[in-house]
Amino acid sequence: MLSLLLTLPAVLVAITFHEFAHAYAATKLGDDTPMLQGRLNLNPLSHIDPIGFVLLLFAGFGWGKPVQINSKNFNRKYSEQTGEAIVAVAGPIMNFVLAIISVIAYVAIYKFAPTFILTEAGNIIWRLVQYSIIINLGLGVFNLIPLPPLDGSKILVKFLPYNAKQWFYEKENIFYIIFLVIWITGIAGYIISPVLNFLYTNLLNLMIRIFGI
Repeated sequence: MLSLLLTLPAVLVAITFHEFAHAYAATKLGDDTPMLQGRLNLNPLSHIDPIGFVLLLFAGFGWGKPVQINSKNFNRKYSEQTGEAIVAVAGPIMNFVLAIISVIAYVAIYKFAPTFILTEAGNIIWRLVQYSIIINLGLGVFNLIPLPPLDGSKILVKFLPYNAKQWFYEKENIFYIIFLVIWITGIAGYIISPVLNFLYTNLLNLMIRIFGI
C-alpha cells in the first residue's frame, strides 16, 4: 500500500507532463486544437486516461488521454507528417527529461544528504524520486513502441518509404490488434523491461560517476 501511494505522484506527473508536451508541441506548430480542448495545462485531470493510469500505476507502463490535433493547422515550416512526428516524440522526450532530472536528484540526495535518507521523511522523498525515474522511463519507452495508437507508430511512419508507408496504413487495424494482444498478454512488459533496466542502470551509473560517488 505504501509503495502504491508513493507511486501515485510520479504517475500523475509523468502522464500530465507527457500529454502537455504533445499539446505544447502542436500549439507551437500552429494548431490551436489542444488549447481549445483545454489540454494546454498541467492539470492532471485534463490528461488522465483511467485504463492507462491504472496500468502505469501497477505495471510501470501506460498512457494518458490522447491529445487531439489537426495537422492541417500546422504552419508550413514542416509537412503535416513531420509535424505529427514532432508532436508524437514530444511526449516521450518530456518523460526522458523528467527521468534524467529525477536521477540527478536521486544521486544528489545520496551524495549531499546521506543522513537525511535515514530519516522517515528523507526515505520517503528518496523513494518518490526513484519511482519518478522508473515511471517516466517506463512511460517514455512504452510509447515509443511502433504500434498504433502509441506515439512510436507516428514517428515510424515519418521515416518509412512511400510504399512501406501505404502498407502500414492499410494494415493499421491489424497493428491495433497486435498492440491489444501484447498489452493483454503482458508481452509489453517483457519488451519494455530490458530497455527500462538498461536505461535505469546506465543513467544511474553515469550520474554516480559525475557526482564522484
